[in-house]
Amino acid sequence: MTVAIYLAHLNPLTNAHVEIINDLKKEDSVVVMPVIFVDEGIEINSKSFPFSYEIRKKMLSSVFGESISVSSNYTFHRPFYRYFPPILSPYSWKLRAQILDGIEGNFYTYTGDKTEGLMLKVYRLKPRVSFRRPLSASSVKDKLYREANGEITDWKSDVPSSVAKIIEDNWEIIKKFANSKDMTTRIAGMKFPKASLKTR
Repeated sequence: MTVAIYLAHLNPLTNAHVEIINDLKKEDSVVVMPVIFVDEGIEINSKSFPFSYEIRKKMLSSVFGESISVSSNYTFHRPFYRYFPPILSPYSWKLRAQILDGIEGNFYTYTGDKTEGLMLKVYRLKPRVSFRRPLSASSVKDKLYREANGEITDWKSDVPSSVAKIIEDNWEIIKKFANSKDMTTRIAGMKFPKASLKTR
């Protein structure tokens, strides 16, 4: 069986992500790799990336159980600029090796973004490019933050019920970031969190 590697933010896991993973599961074994940003061994979170890897892994498990694998191999370590320029940086190739660690046999990476697909192709990660779903995690986060500020939104309709429960159980995270600045920066067109906000 071929292994489908899904590199994603999943902040939070939405119905669109579930649809993608279910489609991949129809034919292939699926390994989901939520991206992680680390500074001196501590995961960095921000308004754009509020939920920790462990919470996102819990979201995935609540929906898929053991029918998929969840891996922490898609991890960037600060300083993030050392991964650039792509292709020329040895750290970018080290990241590729991390992603493929433990992957045996035939594999491909899934993406709904054509530009990302080109980059994955350069790194010989055998991308399969699909179409981008209309529901985005960013739009769901926006609804979460608006609700934390007193507005009633329909965010629960955008995520599985088990994920909604996990979000409610971690509502303090939403409240923490609702009125904060977007602590992210762009490096070579990619969005990374600044290292000033960490979760221990």
